[in-house]
Amino acid sequence: MNKHCLLLAALLLPVGMQVSAQDENVMVVQADKIGAEIQPTMYGHFLEDINFAADGGLYAELVKNRSFEFPQHFMGWRTFGNVSLQDDGPFERNPHYVRLSPASHGAKFTGIENEGFFGIGVKAGEGYRFSVWARGANQKIKVELVNTASMGETQVMTSDELAISSADWKKYEMTITPKETFAKAHLRIFLASDGDVDLEHVSLFPVDTWKGRKNGLRKDLAQALADTKPGVFRFPGGCIVEGTDLATRYNWKNSVGPVENRPLNENRWHYSFQHRLFPDYFQSYGMGFYELFLLAEDMGAEPLPVVSCGLACQFQNQDEDAHVKVDDLGGYVQDALDLIEFANGDTATVWGGLRARMGHPSPFNLKYIAVGNEQWGEGYPARLKVFVDAIRKAYPDIKIIGSAGPNSEGKDFEYLWPEMRKLKVDLVDEHFYRPEDWFLASGSRYDNYDRKGPKVFAGEYACHGKGKKWNHFHASLLEAAFLTGVERNADVVYMATYAPLFAHVEGWQWRPDLIWFDNLRSVRTCSWYVQWLYGHNRGTNVVPLTMDKKAVSGQPGQNGLFASAVWDEPSKTYIIKVVNTLGDARRLRIDFDGLKKKARLGDAKCLVFHSDNLDADNTLDNPSLIVPQEKPIAVDGRSVETEVGAYTFAVYKLAVKNV
Repeated sequence: MNKHCLLLAALLLPVGMQVSAQDENVMVVQADKIGAEIQPTMYGHFLEDINFAADGGLYAELVKNRSFEFPQHFMGWRTFGNVSLQDDGPFERNPHYVRLSPASHGAKFTGIENEGFFGIGVKAGEGYRFSVWARGANQKIKVELVNTASMGETQVMTSDELAISSADWKKYEMTITPKETFAKAHLRIFLASDGDVDLEHVSLFPVDTWKGRKNGLRKDLAQALADTKPGVFRFPGGCIVEGTDLATRYNWKNSVGPVENRPLNENRWHYSFQHRLFPDYFQSYGMGFYELFLLAEDMGAEPLPVVSCGLACQFQNQDEDAHVKVDDLGGYVQDALDLIEFANGDTATVWGGLRARMGHPSPFNLKYIAVGNEQWGEGYPARLKVFVDAIRKAYPDIKIIGSAGPNSEGKDFEYLWPEMRKLKVDLVDEHFYRPEDWFLASGSRYDNYDRKGPKVFAGEYACHGKGKKWNHFHASLLEAAFLTGVERNADVVYMATYAPLFAHVEGWQWRPDLIWFDNLRSVRTCSWYVQWLYGHNRGTNVVPLTMDKKAVSGQPGQNGLFASAVWDEPSKTYIIKVVNTLGDARRLRIDFDGLKKKARLGDAKCLVFHSDNLDADNTLDNPSLIVPQEKPIAVDGRSVETEVGAYTFAVYKLAVKNV
């Protein structure tokens, strides 16, 4: 840069910024070398029902144990008066229901009361759809939302009667509207007539769900997912795919069809942590595979279902007899093939027909399927091969994802990668829950990966601070630094999803997590904003960016800097991501070599994500404490001179124009 240009750039810098050539960090973008395509699936989400993420979270059902199928049938309920449990109900996979009978005295009451998930969160003036399957000719029930902690004259927030008109089972619905906002309401149902009433599948949903669907999703949580512009959506797990044992694995076929007849499943997480025990944590399957495919479609993300490979959770089952023998995998393989038919099959097929009857005649256009989760040892590739052979034969266009085990390095990891190559899977799922030093040292992780082998799916990752397992800013900053290396190697890494996704503030067992919530509110963590910044600035192609002719990946002499560059073809914009992981601001010059003769850098902006307090995070009470800020940036034709602050993630967007 000549003296005139340097002077011009200095004049355009914010007041007080000192230009010191010897302190400058010079990065070079090879603007004419448009490289590897960045897959639309590069950044996305992974949902597992841990931390009450599904039931009690994203799934908008407000009633716990709505069909009385928990092993302790009245868990979540209080009963009063003359209430009995019956087991010959209308739904074969959910046979239990309650009978409300008149109490022994006219001044006594019969009824049931549900506590919800840590209470029932309701908002004043908003409608809530109550539904129930019931029978009892010419009978009535009274339905109330109550505040059991109220010091007022009444606990009742809203009350209405529902006529039960038939001696046969029938579904009834009505909308109730509370007059106050309360996070800990209960649902109370009274017998309001002099005869017996049978109740099954007692349900309460907000009318205002995501996309307005009756069996829908909690609006704020679903919106938080969609707002990051995810390209891929992995579900339903995670460890719940494996189950504590094979009987409790996630069976997708139990999660489709009429919601009233989807059977209960144990949640693998409800007994996994004695120090944070939630024995009332089960899976209703109400938000099943159909609803999850719909969510992926709504978000514009590729669905990525995971199926059991016949291995139960290996951490909890050391005995080989706990797993399906290789020769007995036929039913499990058929489940995988039937899932593909459910997603993509013609309406004349068995499972494609079910999808159509559920309301989606057109295919979901499934392209990917994962087999197994965090499995290891010789037993996994032996079982995976059976699936690969069958899927390749029936659906040769479906891309298959195998696992590299529970760790990002070590014996199991080193064994499984060659096995995945032998099986010719399309992608290998790598997981890394690691501390700060791992993320700082892994900026070049994918630089030397085999370019001709399977691609990488970074399916579960999060920075776990040493002694700080929460979503503090520093952890998110290092995640941003690591992702520059993921982005730079987009010819190897095709997908990346943070984990876990959700956590209820009163029901978590694992942290950090991307989005926290209570019964009425949610908060987007610092890690969420990192995902947002990458998702909204993905670009279409990698562009080489170097400092001293080396990738900018926190290497010695690079002053704690990490960086990557992409080209976005639709907007004709270069997007440069720079992370300063140290506590001193860094002078930065970015030179764009190889621009066409008449090309110049025109419209420019910078998004800055920064906090002076490394331990700070967004909270329910202060959800916008740390959010990206847009700031001006000085441009000199083919160069940018700026300063990247201490502990800062900066995204520079520079449009190209011809002069």
